[in-house]
Amino acid sequence: MNTRIVPLVIVLAIVAIAGWLVSSYNTLVALDQGVQAQWGQVENVYQRRADLIPNLVATVKGVANFEKSTYIAVAEARARVGQVTIHGTENLPTDAQALAKYQAAQDGLSSALSRLLAVVENYPDLKANENFLDLQSQLEGTENRIAVERMRYNSAAQKFNTMRLSFPTNIVAGMFGDKFKEKAYFQATQGAETAPKVQF
Repeated sequence: MNTRIVPLVIVLAIVAIAGWLVSSYNTLVALDQGVQAQWGQVENVYQRRADLIPNLVATVKGVANFEKSTYIAVAEARARVGQVTIHGTENLPTDAQALAKYQAAQDGLSSALSRLLAVVENYPDLKANENFLDLQSQLEGTENRIAVERMRYNSAAQKFNTMRLSFPTNIVAGMFGDKFKEKAYFQATQGAETAPKVQF
């Protein structure tokens, strides 16, 4: 009787291990796809902002005639973002240095936009212009969407990394090499820990 049980136990053990391997692999694939989809959403809202910028600048140019350095700063910052995008952004979630470079380019664009909007404060006619107010509102909404999508991306990356690094799933992840590399996180902008000073 033992001669029948032993092979049966071995077969059941093999089936159980195979089932666990397939389940772990599929879970990693599902979480990886979740991160990729969320990364696509982050790119989507950044693209929305980049698309709005030419309209904003054109509207401001049409009403105000202020220093060209502000336009140049916005154009250069947008170009830097474009350079990162041209080199491909699909692998950014698994490349911490490339993600940091992408984030720095986006932060530079945010800074240039802030300067543009600050200069506009000196032009009452422009501030009351309906088109400008609409663009300003859309940019503000886009900034909020960026913050939300970045938070969701970090949450998806955290779920993936937790599963990938947990035992025994880390064994399955290790079997497939770079396919399941650890995902990078968006980090706070340098100096963000210091609250801005408000002066009147």
